[in-house]
Amino acid sequence: MNSILVILGIVAGILVLSALFGIGIYNQLVVLRNRFKNAFSQIDVQLKRRYDLIPNLVETAKGYMAHERETLEAVVNARGAAASAAKTAMANPGDSAAMTALNAAETTLGGTLGRLFALAEAYPDLKANQNMLALQAELSSTENQIAAARASFNEAVTSYNSYRESFPNILFANVFNFQDAKLFELESDKVRETPRVSF
Repeated sequence: MNSILVILGIVAGILVLSALFGIGIYNQLVVLRNRFKNAFSQIDVQLKRRYDLIPNLVETAKGYMAHERETLEAVVNARGAAASAAKTAMANPGDSAAMTALNAAETTLGGTLGRLFALAEAYPDLKANQNMLALQAELSSTENQIAAARASFNEAVTSYNSYRESFPNILFANVFNFQDAKLFELESDKVRETPRVSF
């Protein structure tokens, strides 16, 4: 009788320790997932700030670059697509498809802004415009803040993915549907550079 109680006690102890171990892994996965979601919210704040600056930039340039309408419309359209993709990604920053769409939209926006700034070089009055100079400084600052927020997000995603993929954590992650998170990376090296906005 005593040996049965000892065996039952050992089995019960193993089950309790296993349950506590599983709870610890689950809680750490939740903490790391929330950390990268919070990091993405910092990116979202900076992206919104940038999206708010772009219409002012286009309006300022419009008076000087009237015959460059196609480029100005491309910037406006790319801004709208990027804002929409950012809103979708903010709803679930761990969603691979949403992050892929945001990466593509940001790549397109960066390219159209680059074309706008390249064209603006040909307009001396625009280069000297005080509103344009102020927008240039604000946009440059925002781009730097986006880069810092993106680095923080990618670091949080890497920590989450590393913890999630290690053994035995992956077993719990799969059972509780903790999906792999996608990094926020730009698709081309040219777009990785801050748009040149010197006037």
